[in-house]
Amino acid sequence: MRSRGRNGIGEEQTDRRLDLAARAAWMSYARNRTQDQIAQELQVSRQVVQRLIALAHKEGLIEFRLNHGLTECIELAEQVKDRYGLLYCDVAPNETDSQEDLATVGALGAQYLETVLQNKDSMTIGVGNGKTMHQVSNHLSQIDRPDCRCASMMGNLTRDGKSGNHDVVTRISNRMGADCYPLPMPVVTETEAEREVLQAQPGFARINGLLTNARLLIMGIGYWGEDASLLRDGFINEGEMLQARKRGAVGEFLGFAIDSDGSIVDADYHARLTSYLPERNQTRPVVIVASGNLRVPPVRAALTGKYANSLLTDENTARLLLR
Repeated sequence: MRSRGRNGIGEEQTDRRLDLAARAAWMSYARNRTQDQIAQELQVSRQVVQRLIALAHKEGLIEFRLNHGLTECIELAEQVKDRYGLLYCDVAPNETDSQEDLATVGALGAQYLETVLQNKDSMTIGVGNGKTMHQVSNHLSQIDRPDCRCASMMGNLTRDGKSGNHDVVTRISNRMGADCYPLPMPVVTETEAEREVLQAQPGFARINGLLTNARLLIMGIGYWGEDASLLRDGFINEGEMLQARKRGAVGEFLGFAIDSDGSIVDADYHARLTSYLPERNQTRPVVIVASGNLRVPPVRAALTGKYANSLLTDENTARLLLR
């Protein structure tokens, strides 16, 4: 979200703390939230919230209005949060004129994880794949959390055994020094019987249990079309993509084709899909990290269908979601 500048990581961390202080101050003074409510939303302790608000006062961020460069982004985030009934939303300022700003949103996703990991409790994080999550792993700082676990919500192999381009769970767990639980199987198997055999293995049950009890789930989201990630990476074929599209698919959530209402469509390949699908209306954070015009329909669908309850995005995408 910001360049490191001459002072490197230290300056970046200071900037991030000021961003968090601005957000905490906004929630307290503009939204009249209690410190306990702010702590729950930011996933930090009440004492951290107190220090953040004190920092906002010290740095002169609070006058009669919030005096901070992220004010407009914070307002956009609150509007998106209210529109879709979310647990959490954060919006990054766009640094490019591109319709897709994956690097900026990836940095925002990394900052979100770093904030969550300030909580010293042991935790499991469910991790999705894709280009945006790859950017999250690129921007994540080295954090020593060997007491934590990262579990993949999707496989990363094609039917013929080729590895996908954006395996993320290993990269994130390495940055955290955490235990890693990848899902070493095809995203979509050749037959339903093959899927049943793979999912009958003890390792799959172990990963599924970790995901069911994970502290949070974080993932990208895919749009539907000729350049769809599932098709481009060879996980499904063109016929399967077209069949799902004819059934109303506007995007894919963890590999599942969803329509504009956020319902799972009747796609033939679903019977052979090995991904984890969280139940709707979760109370824990189920976070989508997404940017770009093409991802607006699937993001809107997943939020409307209550499969996800938190969003990390950029200004342009947030404005489109509010239209």
